[in-house]
Amino acid sequence: MATLLQPEKVIYLVRSEKRIRSPLSQLYFCRYCSELRSLECVSHEVDSHFCPSCLENMPSAEAKLKKNRCANCFDCPCCMHTLSTRATNIPAPLPDDPTKTTMKKAYYLACGFCRWTSRDVGMADKSVASGGWQEPENPHTQRINKLIEYYQPLAQKEKLERDRKKLARRRQLMPQAFSQHTIHVVEKYGLGTRLQRQRSGTPISALYGLSLKEGDDQKEISIEPAQALDEVEPLPEDYYTRPVNLPEVTTLRQRLLQPDFQPAGASQLHPRHKHLLMKRSLRCRESQVLLTLTNPVENITHVSLYTCEEGDPDDINSTAKVLVPAKELVLAGKDAAAEYDELAEPQGFQDDPDVVAFRKSNKLGFFIKVIPQREEGDVTVAFKLRHDFRNLAAPVRATEEAESNPEAVWITHHLELSLGPLAT
Repeated sequence: MATLLQPEKVIYLVRSEKRIRSPLSQLYFCRYCSELRSLECVSHEVDSHFCPSCLENMPSAEAKLKKNRCANCFDCPCCMHTLSTRATNIPAPLPDDPTKTTMKKAYYLACGFCRWTSRDVGMADKSVASGGWQEPENPHTQRINKLIEYYQPLAQKEKLERDRKKLARRRQLMPQAFSQHTIHVVEKYGLGTRLQRQRSGTPISALYGLSLKEGDDQKEISIEPAQALDEVEPLPEDYYTRPVNLPEVTTLRQRLLQPDFQPAGASQLHPRHKHLLMKRSLRCRESQVLLTLTNPVENITHVSLYTCEEGDPDDINSTAKVLVPAKELVLAGKDAAAEYDELAEPQGFQDDPDVVAFRKSNKLGFFIKVIPQREEGDVTVAFKLRHDFRNLAAPVRATEEAESNPEAVWITHHLELSLGPLAT
């Protein structure tokens, strides 16, 4: 049997695209598929970022601006444990009489594991408990910002060119003025205001010659290329004979944790802001998708779903297999009063809980199972929807039978559902 420290004694086989054998503690159970899943069988979705020390929660955009680090918590540069704020009393001269001193409270950072303190590297104590700690300035900040400023327009230009190539492939089948991809490019790169300022009668094809910046707005940024030095500074004469003090020499891990400085001595170590952690959701790639149907008419509507047959000429964009409910779905008629009545009793529909997720008034939520066929890209599924329709509009010469029991017409639609990109 498996033990706490030796879980690999008992392994489970996961039947997926890749047959994976892992301990049970490293696997997940999908409650929809009722199957075991490994990390390679699920999609990883980031919900939010948080600090493991102060538990401050922040969205992804804010975490990106802060470089995925907490602004208030620090890690010890020696042992990488969390630093705590310590308070002490230090003598300080009185403002009225400098010859006399009084005790003043001061704060510094200390590690409770290796006993490292911010005083070891000469950091000044602070009068407040949080914020305002002295941080060394990266000597290469100006060079890095110059490189980012230079390569950002190039990256945007390459992205625009890729979008234009995709646009040109599909432009042959539709007019340029009504191309949805053209509208997407206009909105994405902020070119709509420029097109609105054009004179009437100017063709929209002028969009294809635009760039991200034109005229005075376009600024060329020049950077100096890096140059290799033919001569380097020689080593000190006592480099090989000087005794080595190991406590004063930093380890390789300590240097790599501070790549912007790479301190060689322990006196050059400075506390680093704590890395943020991610709260993520793991979703089964072969799991179910919740869809909602709404009945816009006042009579009961019957809906049936069918998968596309192999070789269907309409099924040209699907990138995943779909399993739809085999049972017929019944939607209640639209009732304007029931939408605002929370105490309205539900109608007596015998719904299968494995198929129907919820039912409220004329809305019905049901599950479909989607199995992606690609490792990356957008997921698109296609299926047929068949429903009945009764023409309740009064004809010009209505008969009594037509008014009492209008004939039902069954209509079939081909639907393509875009579920977005596949999370990796």
